[in-house]
Amino acid sequence: MQVLSLDRDRAAPLTVLCLGAHSDDIEIGCGGTILHLAEQFPGCVLHWVVFSALGVRAVEAQRGAELFAGTTTIKGPVLKSFQDGFMPFVGTELKATFEQLKAVSPDLIFTHNRKDAHQDHRLIAELTWNTFRDHLILEYEIPKYDGDLGQPNVFVPLEPALFEKKIRYIMDAFQSQKPKRWFREETFLSLMRLRGMECNAPSGYAEAFYCRKMVL
Repeated sequence: MQVLSLDRDRAAPLTVLCLGAHSDDIEIGCGGTILHLAEQFPGCVLHWVVFSALGVRAVEAQRGAELFAGTTTIKGPVLKSFQDGFMPFVGTELKATFEQLKAVSPDLIFTHNRKDAHQDHRLIAELTWNTFRDHLILEYEIPKYDGDLGQPNVFVPLEPALFEKKIRYIMDAFQSQKPKRWFREETFLSLMRLRGMECNAPSGYAEAFYCRKMVL
């Protein structure tokens, strides 16, 4: 494995745009990596956007963002009220939201995988690429009933303190999801274990991403 690092002075601010279709997507998909970046770049600035956060899910989204940001500067979270499962049918309004995000000019963007089986996730990914043409974009993965996991090509090894914190924060913030059979600590831990095996992570655990364009 070739180990690559962000071309950035650790003392300089790192601007990260985190995009999630639903309230827990960012935390599940890249929560460990966000915690890692916050340690690596203390001046990191997180722009946090959730497109479907309604009712109790809005409260949970706020809680999740605060937990994962910690002492890091966070802009937002920006919580939108698009209906879950209906985003492809309100594309114009979603596109307008993305146009407003251009002002962020991030160094790094986390978004959904363009081949995700969930229609909301796919649209957010497509609009990310449509809006940001000269940025480093990492597409995260969400385990789900559809069984759409693929072969990611970028891995972020996580030490036990980080992946354990990730799981603890997810279970703390998103109480409304606990009745769902898939929403279990073992689900999140097993995916990180699989990806950690694939990249030979020292701890055995990692998060994985799809990077479709990178300049070395």
